[in-house]
Amino acid sequence: MRKILAYPLTVVYFIFFGLLLLIFHPIQWICLNVFGYEAHKKSVSIMNLGILRLTHLLGTRYSFAKESELPRDRPLILVANHQSMYDIPMIIWFLRACHPKFVSKMELGKGIPSVSYNLRHGGSVLINRKDSRQALTEISKLGKYIEETKRAAVIFPEGTRSRDGHPKNFQLMGLRILMKTAPSALVVPITINNSWKMLRYGKFPHGIASHLKMQVHAPMEQNSDPEALLDKVEKKIKESIKNS
Repeated sequence: MRKILAYPLTVVYFIFFGLLLLIFHPIQWICLNVFGYEAHKKSVSIMNLGILRLTHLLGTRYSFAKESELPRDRPLILVANHQSMYDIPMIIWFLRACHPKFVSKMELGKGIPSVSYNLRHGGSVLINRKDSRQALTEISKLGKYIEETKRAAVIFPEGTRSRDGHPKNFQLMGLRILMKTAPSALVVPITINNSWKMLRYGKFPHGIASHLKMQVHAPMEQNSDPEALLDKVEKKIKESIKNS
């Protein structure tokens, strides 16, 4: 019964979601080219709040918890597990004060109104997952960018989303590069729960009545033993994953 109900609700959601992306594409362009970075960043934050609000049409609820306040005068490396594309609006909106920038696959950099524009012009980097040299170069650029601007880099070490909520093995090379190129950055583990349920049936229909949860753990200082820190970050994220 729930899946049957999901079909008409998803159609309605997709209509409004598409309209939202089409509306905010020119808004982003105007904000960036006329008013500059801060206006563009605000437009992106509002757009992602809009996405979160639209998912209420599907009965989606959200919980956000933060163990401690995150400083705004330090660069941050936000490390999260990856369960669906709906992880991203949560991070952008709930952590908007940190100015999150993403390590994203190159394919998302074109063809998607609003989303592709923000990835190309908002400070994120696009990587070719088939070209490790290009990927590591772009990640290095992002590390240097956040070190200079005191903003935040977001990386999903699993590389691709988990389709059932169970975490995949972490690939830590990109995180190592960010830590090396942003040596003053705090490393912030983030655990996301239940966003995989939005795509439990695939892309259509969307899952309904899901309760998405995002937990931001206490930031960790980089130290003389980066491998021990990486192990600690991975353990902290994974031990808080609960598929319920």
